[in-house]
Amino acid sequence: MVTGGGGAAAAMEAWSTSSPVAVTALLLLVLPRLSQAQTFSLPFRQPETCGHNQYFDISALSCVSCGANQRQDSRGTSCVCLPGFQMISNNGGPDIICKKCPENMKGVTQDGWNCISCPSGLTTEGKCHCPTGHILVERDTNGTLLSQATCKLCDENENSFTVANAVGDRCVRCEPTFINISRSCACSDPNILTGGLCFSSTGNFPPRMISAARYGELGKSFTSEWFAKYLQSSAAACWLYANLTSCQALGNICVMNMNSYDPATFDACRLFQFIFENTVGLRTVHSVSFWRQNLPWLFYGDQLGLAPQVLSTTPLPTNFSFRDQNQNTKLKFVAASYDVRGNFLKWQTLEGGVLQLCPDTETRLNAAYSFGTTYQQNCEIPLSKILTDFPTPIFYDVYLEYTDENQHQHIWAVPVLNLNLQHNKIFVNQDGSSSKWLLTRRIFLVDAVSGRENDLGSQPRLIRIATQISLSIHLVPNTKNGNIYPPLITIAYSDLDIKDPNSQSVKVSFSVKYEMNQGEAHVQTDIALGVLGGLAVLSSLLKTAGWKRRIGSPVIDLQTVMKFLVYYAGDLANVFFIITVGTGLYWLIFFKAQKSVSVLLPMPAQEKRFVTYVGCAFALKALQFLHKLISQITIDIFFIDWERPKGKVLKAVEGEGGVRSATVPVSIWRTYFVANEWNEIQTVRKINPLFQVLTVLFLLEVVGFKNLALMDSSSSLSRSPASYIAPYSRILRYAVSTALWLVIGIIQIMFFAVFYERFIEDKIRQFVDLCCMSNISVFLLSHKCFGYYIHGRSVHGHADTNMEEMNMNLKREAESLCSQRGLVPNTDGQTFQIAISSQMRQHYDRIHETLTRVHKEMDYFIKDKLLLERILGMEFMEPMEKSIFYNDEGYSFSSVLYYGNEATLLIYDLLFFCVVDLACQNFILAAFLTYLQQEIFRFIRNTVGQKNLASKTLVDQRFLI
Repeated sequence: MVTGGGGAAAAMEAWSTSSPVAVTALLLLVLPRLSQAQTFSLPFRQPETCGHNQYFDISALSCVSCGANQRQDSRGTSCVCLPGFQMISNNGGPDIICKKCPENMKGVTQDGWNCISCPSGLTTEGKCHCPTGHILVERDTNGTLLSQATCKLCDENENSFTVANAVGDRCVRCEPTFINISRSCACSDPNILTGGLCFSSTGNFPPRMISAARYGELGKSFTSEWFAKYLQSSAAACWLYANLTSCQALGNICVMNMNSYDPATFDACRLFQFIFENTVGLRTVHSVSFWRQNLPWLFYGDQLGLAPQVLSTTPLPTNFSFRDQNQNTKLKFVAASYDVRGNFLKWQTLEGGVLQLCPDTETRLNAAYSFGTTYQQNCEIPLSKILTDFPTPIFYDVYLEYTDENQHQHIWAVPVLNLNLQHNKIFVNQDGSSSKWLLTRRIFLVDAVSGRENDLGSQPRLIRIATQISLSIHLVPNTKNGNIYPPLITIAYSDLDIKDPNSQSVKVSFSVKYEMNQGEAHVQTDIALGVLGGLAVLSSLLKTAGWKRRIGSPVIDLQTVMKFLVYYAGDLANVFFIITVGTGLYWLIFFKAQKSVSVLLPMPAQEKRFVTYVGCAFALKALQFLHKLISQITIDIFFIDWERPKGKVLKAVEGEGGVRSATVPVSIWRTYFVANEWNEIQTVRKINPLFQVLTVLFLLEVVGFKNLALMDSSSSLSRSPASYIAPYSRILRYAVSTALWLVIGIIQIMFFAVFYERFIEDKIRQFVDLCCMSNISVFLLSHKCFGYYIHGRSVHGHADTNMEEMNMNLKREAESLCSQRGLVPNTDGQTFQIAISSQMRQHYDRIHETLTRVHKEMDYFIKDKLLLERILGMEFMEPMEKSIFYNDEGYSFSSVLYYGNEATLLIYDLLFFCVVDLACQNFILAAFLTYLQQEIFRFIRNTVGQKNLASKTLVDQRFLI
């Protein structure tokens, strides 16, 4: 067996000289074997659970005991010697050796490697301790270790002005304010010591400073350790010495207090305002009246009505485009960043997620600044991660970089609307009127400093986080070249009471939205609605008048008013449909196709009116659909059998014991067959509903037409999975859906009319042919005095015959050896619109009551409708003594079927699809529910129509001659 170091060498030698079999045997010996009882479970330990005399082994992931005279170090992942012991060797972890120091040298040097005698006692760590103002010296200038450490007093006299540094290992020059005020390194009374700076008590020092950090969202206010330590010194150094860093630090404290201003208290923002007002003699920066020399630019002033001037008076002197490479297609934001102490850090672009707390890929983060792309990012972040990533706040002054006509680089200050700002204890920026807003400049993302109450090194009691950041881009009205007003950053902070950072989390969002004044569009929409609505009233009045004539009633009663309202609902639905389709297509075409930007999509809040119009169109169209459905299933229908009996038969007389001759009864099966065919064409349509739904869904989801509804400038049907997917516009979703639905529907209707009905099957004409072959006419009354007549009387005299005779009859008809099928001799007109007289209606009612009487006095005449009558859908001539049969080559009796109402059905299905999609933002669900409701109504129409048909009276020619 190979073991130890020699075994490894022997194994290598065996590997190079042995045969494959020997090598395999060697591997089986050397490689560890997996015991059948072995498991892969281990105890879970964390470094903080290890004991004082243990360290956390980063390899074994467990707690291991330290060696003799050792304890855990500050990190917990290795060991150090106990106080009074020096290190002899140290290889990391527990691999150190400690040796006790002799009695006369109980101290240990700062590096822990040597023992030394300490003149002024020991610290708890066993190191030498020196009094305040002294530095510890353990070695001479050439590094030789002293046998006894010494404590050297730093020279505070005028020639040196030195004090011990914070570590206590060397003397450094005193802070300049000490020397300037007291000519020493001490700031004694009556001078004022604050924030490590010394100020004279005789200067114009700002009074009554308040170090409270306000957390208005939680209703809390407490003394911030950071404010207490640095507010007064920053304000004094800024005011008395015009110290640039101190002025920035003062501005940062004001920003941490949400730029809130209360003239009654001298808090940070009041101090800043005090300095601003008392330095009016200094020049302004870049001619900006709100930006005083030496001070940061924090406010746009506190005048009412100033915000609208800043936001919508002066457009940016540059243009933006969607696709033109010679113009700006991206928003180039840059920021001047400062740390919490007021030090300038750097200029930096906002790309890469500088203001976006939610993590994502760089491509998706940078998509926020692609011009025209509406951006929305939301996430929930653990509070522990925020505390780790943002131990101190970074402050940003944001600018928009642009190039002028001369290709010179410029920046434009971006105003900020801080929703947490309080002015005189009022949240003025939460008001709906922009004239009351107070705009600011500087922002931060996370403040974990001002929430520390007693110790800056402790965990903050409260933390303030920018949970909502929104960037608004407003297009200049009537621009043709993509001019915009200055962008606006709207920011809202949330205050969190820290209890358990590991279990707490916060929801944050970042968005970019584009908007333009929609007033002109609303005016144009209102004008269109008014004009078309007036035409709808006129159309409804004509329909009502036609209906009154068809029911033979001249009286305007409640029924007339209700009928007018139903007609008006249908016409108004068409008005809303036309307006919404036109509006949607306008935004789709003009927004997606433009290069130089002239229009921007309505924001979600601005889409409410459009969505309301769509909802009204659907509700009114549904009412029209139900009205038509009820009208169709309540029509009166008669099947007139022209077949005559064929001779007589002997028939037994029941009860008399004899026989007598009787007329051969006419078979009812032809009538039943025609009635069944009529029932089957009740819901025949000019389109295939299932094909319609599936095709639209395929184009939207698979081909990618739904991507045209994204709120970005791209017109591509495909998007990369790695790219940012903008939110959907409800207007664009509606436009794309309606466009596809109408195009597919129209194509189906054209295919049905041009090809399918001509070469494959025309069920409506086939039904008319069936009536003629069956020798049965159909009499339909859709109104009291109006209806339709299908003349099915056979030109052969009878239809109840055998196959051979039937074929001969058809052959004779094909060779024109018999008369034509029309009601009028030598014509082919078999379908008619009929306006019956009131007398004929009374006969009909009597026939419906009893079939025991014969009515021969009914008469009619046949004529063509006038062109205007066809256009208006009404009859000018009122039938008096005779009923009127209007020639109808268009088979208009289909108006009592689905077939003749395809436009209404197509629009209703489309609106149903769109309403479901607008509510759920899901094309698949909308398609499923649309097809489901189609099948439900088709079932209802067939079922109720069949029952209604069965309840009607079937008569033969003896009762209507």
